[in-house]
Amino acid sequence: MSEIQELVIIAIGSALVNNVVLSQFLGICPFLGVSKKVETAAGMGGAVVFVIGIASAVTGVIYKFILANPAILGGKLVYLQTIVFILVIACLVQFVEMFLRKAMPSLYQALGVYLPLITTNCAVLGVALTNVQKEYGIFTGIVNGLATAIGFLIAIVIMAGIREKIEYCDVPESFKGTPIVLVTACLMSIAFFGFSGVI
Repeated sequence: MSEIQELVIIAIGSALVNNVVLSQFLGICPFLGVSKKVETAAGMGGAVVFVIGIASAVTGVIYKFILANPAILGGKLVYLQTIVFILVIACLVQFVEMFLRKAMPSLYQALGVYLPLITTNCAVLGVALTNVQKEYGIFTGIVNGLATAIGFLIAIVIMAGIREKIEYCDVPESFKGTPIVLVTACLMSIAFFGFSGVI
């Protein structure tokens, strides 16, 4: 199998088959909290794509050349990976927050508290740790990270579209609000399991 075929399989697997939200159940907080309108969901998805893409590159470089480098303390700094990755992610989110506040104030207001929550979004940290556990190189890790983030973007935009339609539906009283959103997420998860035979 060529390297390009392997990258395509990793990308499809990360975006659809092992969707970070609907298969691995990571990043549920922003998925449920910011998916009321498609525009807001797309903005959050774009921010997550940026953060995960850059975080995958930066954490890959830090892990390879500092934490796991045999020339630096015999590569014994690997145990610091979680702390270092969280710090990198927090810095990137601060950068995204400052950029959105300056360039797109309406999107910044719409995202509200959920934008700083990207720092604690377990999907972002999960991608960085998955890249290390699967021993991906830097470029392969970036592909995996971007594909995972695109999978998050697809899921949150689909959920937002469905939630906008639900607003005009006659939902039973006991299912109004959070219950119908959770049922919708469950049905989406079942639908995404249909991709499991693709690769």
